[in-house]
Amino acid sequence: MEAITRKIRRDDASNASLPSTAVSLTDLDDACLVTASQQGELAAFDELIRRYHSRIYATLYHMTSNHEDADDLTQESFIRAFKALKRFKGDASFYTWTYRIAVNLTINFLKKRHRRAYHLSLNDMDIQVENHPELVALISNKTPRGEVRIHELQQKLNEAMLQLSETHRLTVTLHDIQGMSHEEISKIMDCNVGTVRSRLFYARQQLQGYLADYLPQP
Repeated sequence: MEAITRKIRRDDASNASLPSTAVSLTDLDDACLVTASQQGELAAFDELIRRYHSRIYATLYHMTSNHEDADDLTQESFIRAFKALKRFKGDASFYTWTYRIAVNLTINFLKKRHRRAYHLSLNDMDIQVENHPELVALISNKTPRGEVRIHELQQKLNEAMLQLSETHRLTVTLHDIQGMSHEEISKIMDCNVGTVRSRLFYARQQLQGYLADYLPQP
């Protein structure tokens, strides 16, 4: 986060010497912080970064499967958000607006990247594991044979995620990993709630199809 702040201050040196507000920034809601940021109070934008950096980074990491790429993209997302802040009208929440910037930036990045890897923890995603007692037993099995099977499943899951389009993979990431609601995702992805549900249903069907050997029907 400090790297983002340093770059913003370097790029916006005319405002870097503004005095910080006497009110504790942690007590202000996002709308107040955005207003202060639009007026040139960089400490207010620092607080917005602090609030949402980890959530945005986690999303971008699950999209890119690379810590360095996720860090760079998160930094660039906040820098772009700061530069566009004057145009922010408050039609959506600040974090939704920033997520949209970050997501679009990352989708474009992925489209340009020829080789992609994806690494998703089995604990990250809700693929209705509780409906498959054999898989529960497999994951709970700490024997060498069980560890091999878990590794095989992990590889299969990573391969399955790569078969999804960036749009469907993002929908799964935001809902099943980040825990966002359909409404929040619709705002971030600029589509209606029905489209989000449709994409999520399709993505889960595809994943369960790829994982059919490991997810037998109950």
